[in-house]
Formats: sequence, C-alpha cells, structure tokens
Amino acid sequence: MADDALTRFSNLTFGITLALYLAAAVASFHHLAFHRGRVLGAARALAFTGVAVHLTSIVTRGLAAGRVPWGNMYEYVSAVSFLLVMAYLVVERRWRVDAAGGFVLATAVTAMGAATLIYVPPGPLVPALNSYWLRIHVVMAMLGSALFTLGFVFTSLYLWQDRRERRSAPTAAPARQAALVGARGDHAEDHVPAEEPEAPVQPPRRGRLPAAASLDRLAYRTIVFAFPIWTLAVIFGAIWAEEAWGRYWGWDPKETWSFITWTIFAAYLHARATVGWRGRRAAVLALAGFAALAFNLYAVNLVIAGLHSYAGV
Repeated sequence: MADDALTRFSNLTFGITLALYLAAAVASFHHLAFHRGRVLGAARALAFTGVAVHLTSIVTRGLAAGRVPWGNMYEYVSAVSFLLVMAYLVVERRWRVDAAGGFVLATAVTAMGAATLIYVPPGPLVPALNSYWLRIHVVMAMLGSALFTLGFVFTSLYLWQDRRERRSAPTAAPARQAALVGARGDHAEDHVPAEEPEAPVQPPRRGRLPAAASLDRLAYRTIVFAFPIWTLAVIFGAIWAEEAWGRYWGWDPKETWSFITWTIFAAYLHARATVGWRGRRAAVLALAGFAALAFNLYAVNLVIAGLHSYAGV
C-alpha cells in the first residue's frame, strides 16, 4: 500500500476511533444514569472495538511515515489517548469501576478532538530526533502521561463523590468533624496518620460510582504507578539531551515543566506517605500536577519557544 493510501487509511481509522469512543462514552453515561446491564455491555464492546481500530490507526500512521508513530504532537496525543483507554480498561476489569468509563472516554475524545486541530501529515523526523532514545524516552513519557491523566479523572470523581456524600449526610458530618478535630487538630478530615495502612478499594454496585474514599485510593494507586515511569522519562530525556546537545540539563522550557510536574507529584506522594494526607488536600496537589502536565504538553509546545519546539513533543 502506498504511503498516501496508508495516510488516508490512518486518518479514516482515527475518525472511526473518535466516533467509537464517543458512542462508548454516551453509553457509559447512560449506564451510570439508568443502571442497565445491556448498555454497559454495549459500552464495553464499543470501547474495545475503538481500541483495536485506534491501534490500527497508529500502526498505519507509522508505516506511512516509515518510523515510530510518535514523532510530533498530533501523534503523541493520539498515542496517549490510546494508552489512557487501555489503562482504564485494565483498571475497570480489576476493580469494576465501570461507572467511571464515560468520564475516561470523554477525556480521550476531548484530547483526540484537540489533536485534529494540530494535525500534520506524516513525514521524516528531524535529525536530532532520529535516535533510539525516541523509542525509550517518549514511550515512558506517553505512558506516564496516560496514567497521570487517569489519576486526574479518578481525583476529579473523588471530589465530586465526596461533595455528594457530604451533602447526603449533613448531620453526621459535623459530629465526625468535631470528633476528629478534637482528637487530631485542624484539617483532620484530610489527615490520617502515616502508619495507617491503605484500605482496599471496595468494588461498587454495578453502574454506581465507588465511594469517595475508594476513588481517592484508586487515584493514589494510579499515580504511584505512573510516578516511576515519569521519573524514567525525565532521566532518559536527560541522557538523550547529552547525546543530542552536549549537556544533560539546560532548563529548556520542556525540561523545566517536566521537572515541575515531577516535583508536584513527588510532593503528593510524600505528603501521603509521611504526613498521611488523604482526601481533598491530597486531591489539590494531584490536580496541580495534572495542570502542570497539561501545560507542559500544550502551552510549552504551542506557545513557548525552546529546543523541543520542532519536535512537538
């Protein structure tokens, strides 16, 4: 198949993927509202079909370009969206958080829709990117980004569910708050002693969001898994920078914001592990980390000039 035909086929399957993810998101929201098992089955089938078609789009894009298919920002966002949905399907199977599917799929649809605005035809890499480190550093960055994004979705759902639970128990909350403050001091609703172990995630009833505490733990576990991957991405990027530009670190905007993202998530994990932060205070740090991640991807690539600008990643 000629390169032009491969490009058209990749673009076609990208569009089909977008439609499948959108349909799966709508079905997931319908299931969340009405708790119908057949609709959940349809949502899962659409999501799995979307993942297969999405993979086809990514592979044919790489074949059309004659290289790995994550050499510019459009390809990067597409691959991160694919990994995000894949990661969610694994988590959903393990912890049965099927009610969160619509939110994850809607996030992937939003990212892919934004990617269409920065579409570029497949082409060769600039010389500085033509390195085996592109297969290592960028893969780590994409996987870390996808998992941090999944953690962002769980954190946002935690805040929503926590607010609902507080509103549904207006009389119990003040009494619990007073008891905790008297025993542990201010902000006790967000503070748990460091030695207190993480409770297991409780599977929710089908079609319902997990309890706020379970969503908080899901967000934490996702970020715990993502953090070492992002750490490796930063380290491998520094090694690649030494090979490409003769220095490990130069405070380029991309390097700086990657480090800021790492620092915020390190603070999140440190706060939970040492001073026992849980709940809303920890969620604020997680959201700040995702905001830095999104700024690093979009603002740094599209607005701020730097050594990484030509790459779009």
